Amino acid sequence: MFKTARYAVPMAALLVWLAPVRATDLDPKSLTYKLPAQITWVENKTAGNAIAVLAGDPNKPGLYVIQEKWYAHHNSHPHFHMNDRYITVVSGTWWVNTGPKYDPDGMVPLPTGTFVTHYGGQIHYDGAKEADCVIQISGMGPAQATRAEQP
Repeated sequence: MFKTARYAVPMAALLVWLAPVRATDLDPKSLTYKLPAQITWVENKTAGNAIAVLAGDPNKPGLYVIQEKWYAHHNSHPHFHMNDRYITVVSGTWWVNTGPKYDPDGMVPLPTGTFVTHYGGQIHYDGAKEADCVIQISGMGPAQATRAEQP
């Protein structure tokens, strides 16, 4: 019993010491963060999505990280990007397909937590079907899309 108390007392003291530490006490030279309510989304009503830039600039050379919110019943059409892109499904179900012929009925559902690599120069399209979804994309910019749809 005394051995347990010997460890419990220092642990309790440590927890009491750490309890008052709040986010405002974090050193901004060590880390920064944005809570969900602080993330700025830019709506693209035409495409049926919204984008939030988390790091870098997808329009310039270099690393970028974005989140993309696809609204229900909206998809992209066949296109490709010059560089590889690394994607995680953050919430909802993201629907994807490959090839130059647009076939929304052939899209494959990818649930929350799925990790995907879009290879540079390869044709794909994606979006949301019955419900909204959010994906996080990392890659090297510029992240332009080139249309590649064939009739």
